[in-house]
Amino acid sequence: MAKQKILVLRFSSIGDIVLTTPIVRALKTQLDDAEIHFCTKVSFASILEANPYIDKVHLLEKDLNPLIAELKKENFDHIVDLHNNLRTRIIKTRLGKPSNAFDKLNWEKWLIVNFKVNKLPNVHIVDRYFETVKPLGVKKDMLGLDYFIPEKDEIEKDWLPETHRNGYIAFAIGGQLNTKKLPIDRMIELCDKINKPIVVLGGKEDAENGERLEDFFNRKHDKEDMISPLEEMGKKAIIYNACGKFNLNQSASILKGASHVFTHDTGLMHIAAAFNKNIFSIWGNTIPEFGMYPYQTKFTILENKKLDCRPCSKIGFDKCPKGHFKCMNDIIFDFWIP
Repeated sequence: MAKQKILVLRFSSIGDIVLTTPIVRALKTQLDDAEIHFCTKVSFASILEANPYIDKVHLLEKDLNPLIAELKKENFDHIVDLHNNLRTRIIKTRLGKPSNAFDKLNWEKWLIVNFKVNKLPNVHIVDRYFETVKPLGVKKDMLGLDYFIPEKDEIEKDWLPETHRNGYIAFAIGGQLNTKKLPIDRMIELCDKINKPIVVLGGKEDAENGERLEDFFNRKHDKEDMISPLEEMGKKAIIYNACGKFNLNQSASILKGASHVFTHDTGLMHIAAAFNKNIFSIWGNTIPEFGMYPYQTKFTILENKKLDCRPCSKIGFDKCPKGHFKCMNDIIFDFWIP
């Protein structure tokens, strides 16, 4: 039987790409002599560089035309479109090959955001991705998500402070938009309740909040700088601010070494799931019912379900449209870590 050459399309973002990894693995292992290519944005190439199930990665920079010219030369047998947007539709039209596209359920998402009518299926997005490749004879393998860290990016214990070398909890404080992130005072409350060595993870854009957490717990503050409700906290947590100090694969290595992971609805949540971590998943304006909660790992959802304004968006906003931000401000941090 001739080799099958298959192109998988998913341009963004970190979490969405990680969620495609079971599909890539299943295509490679279940189809006879399959050659799997993956197309994504150049900024996300590192997520896929060590994935053994991918034979070749194609990268979108700015212009679609050079990418399409590159893809045409490959003469693919089939295209699996797990993004299903304008650009992927242009690519499929220009390549003229058989394809299957993921159903994004935009109508159902619109209904629940605007009218709070839930017609969404109670199915994880990964399992819906598998429906996309079902016509190819590919079945769900129940092996969870994958994340492969290049050897050069594995974090050694002595890269971390001495206080964290015998164990730590990771807290991914980032988020695509502000309504998907706890306010800083609530982050402080959460870290205080965790009350163990914590590595705070995020990008350069999160470094300021990471520094504020580190300062609050690790250094003495003048009374006038203290946030009043937090003045009496025990301050027993020990914070290491790793935001912006490590690349994505190195941050993934830190997640892999954590005993537990606290995270907003963000890409690092899905990377933690790939390592089968015990995850405490924090949700603000978005909801797990969108189908992107941690996949095939132990997890606890922390959310405020007593609001009639949630979800207010399928993505998020820079600030709460209602002004009260109760979806994050009123979350009860109900958890226990031995």
